[in-house]
Amino acid sequence: MFTSVDDVSARLAETGYLASPAVATTVFLADRLGKPLLVEGPAGVGKTELAKAVAQVAGARLVRLQCYEGVDESRALYEWNHAKQLLRISAGRDESWDETRTDIFSEEFLLTRPLLTAIRGDDPKVLLIDETDKADVEVEGLLLEVLSDFQVTVPELGTITATRRPFVVLTSNASRELSEALRRRCLFLHIGFPDEALERRIVRLKVPGLDEALARSVVRVVGALRAMDLRKVPSVAETIDWARTLLALGAGTLDETVVRASLGVLLKHQEDVLKASAKLDLDAL
Repeated sequence: MFTSVDDVSARLAETGYLASPAVATTVFLADRLGKPLLVEGPAGVGKTELAKAVAQVAGARLVRLQCYEGVDESRALYEWNHAKQLLRISAGRDESWDETRTDIFSEEFLLTRPLLTAIRGDDPKVLLIDETDKADVEVEGLLLEVLSDFQVTVPELGTITATRRPFVVLTSNASRELSEALRRRCLFLHIGFPDEALERRIVRLKVPGLDEALARSVVRVVGALRAMDLRKVPSVAETIDWARTLLALGAGTLDETVVRASLGVLLKHQEDVLKASAKLDLDAL
């Protein structure tokens, strides 16, 4: 998909995703080496958006597996359409079981889920396995087969092997430690909070009506909040939301009144709001 690291940066920027050199380099290597990309970092720094941007750049279909506690093989890989199978069995009462069994365990009755969907067909795909750390440990065994050989075994149909490998992005907020076996199969990328200059560029890109001076003030206040011992520090997504909020309020500058009135956009816990209200010094920024 990409010819160079600079090509990655330029093409992602066209979609509105401003990639740091580390992000652009790792995406290029994942594409060139054909390796899955494991992206870790706090919520709201652009992990999921990276996969979406790559799909847009490549003209590929985005196939997303949203992980959660309790997700299992039937939700991640495939399951059989049992209702349709029962109807088929009822309609073929005069047939032998061998004839019926061959029919009901065919493609017509297979419900593909994200992992199987991603490795079937010749069209380009980006497989996003989102918030992998929220899935149970048992699901990692399923991922290992898919990410090792890009193949899936369906007992009734045999082994299905990818004819065209998808570009794979796994994201994690590091709420639990992923297995070493899974990590070995991936290239690793940590996306943290961007530096001030990059975050200012991101804000100006996502909120084009914001002037340079206000964007600079917004980023500095958010940086000061991140330096505090808060339960949940604001991420890039909150920075963008706050910039849009200020624009909607018609605020040309940041003063104590508008900042304290809109802290709920940046902070999501009352104790954080109280702490920020007490410690934030706009004159020092």
